[in-house]
Amino acid sequence: MDVRLTSEQTQLRDAAAKLADDLGPGSVLDLEDSTRVARLEKAVDTTGWRALRSDGASGVEVALVAEEFGRGLVDVPFLGPVLADDLRGRVDGDAQHWTIAVDGRAVDSRGCRRLLMLDERQVLAGTVGTAEVGVDLTRHDAEALGPWESLGELSAEQLAHWRALAVVATTADLLGAARGAHALAVEYAKVRQQYGNTIGSYQAVTHLLAEGLALIEGSISVLRHAAWAVDELEPEEAGRAADIAKVYCARAARTVCETAIQVHGGIGNTWECLAHLYLKRVLTAAELFPVRLEEIDCGLS
Repeated sequence: MDVRLTSEQTQLRDAAAKLADDLGPGSVLDLEDSTRVARLEKAVDTTGWRALRSDGASGVEVALVAEEFGRGLVDVPFLGPVLADDLRGRVDGDAQHWTIAVDGRAVDSRGCRRLLMLDERQVLAGTVGTAEVGVDLTRHDAEALGPWESLGELSAEQLAHWRALAVVATTADLLGAARGAHALAVEYAKVRQQYGNTIGSYQAVTHLLAEGLALIEGSISVLRHAAWAVDELEPEEAGRAADIAKVYCARAARTVCETAIQVHGGIGNTWECLAHLYLKRVLTAAELFPVRLEEIDCGLS
């Protein structure tokens, strides 16, 4: 495995980061800015990134975009449509404006009308119901409705590969949210003063932030391997790499986000602070295609 990104992958990552920085919410109130959301939706749709897999993109490239969108709290659909694109592409073609359903819920479904759902190895098409705002304020779920149409059946290998991609994509979102929360805490520590000094000058704060950075660096390593494995290893190995990455990154991201709230002190517990948006995104992403430690027989603890 070559851990270095190609020049094309670097450009893709940078483009996704710029889009997230320019049009992602900069405050909690920005979530209600319909003009910004419309501009963001148009920009994401124009890029064609929701159809990355049918355009021949690798798992690494999907993960790069998902990571930057998580970091920037991008609040228009990406994960759902890109996974639907890969799933439907395995049976009958384009699915750019579709999303997926998990456990009877259409996930990441804002603006989507159709969905795909797996019934064992059968791929079923249904309809997205009314969107609802849940715990994660940057994503909307909805009820998955029939009538159901069978689009075909996946082989066991296809199903395993798709699941590995799904776990990797949600793991990348976790890592991105952790990076965003950590950056938010670092910037706050540079400007918030207590006893005549910025709080970032005190060891109690710097040690917390240093630990968070170490967790993020470890998450990057384990995720890069899992994303590479999606297309390069056998289904069982790719699935195991994805599961290990999900367990590690979910734990790390939750710690980083909780630390970000702690560094913000009292203001970190207010609605206006962005830190809670990162934590809520992490909590919900961890439960999308969840992995439990006891499911992995690699001696992890």
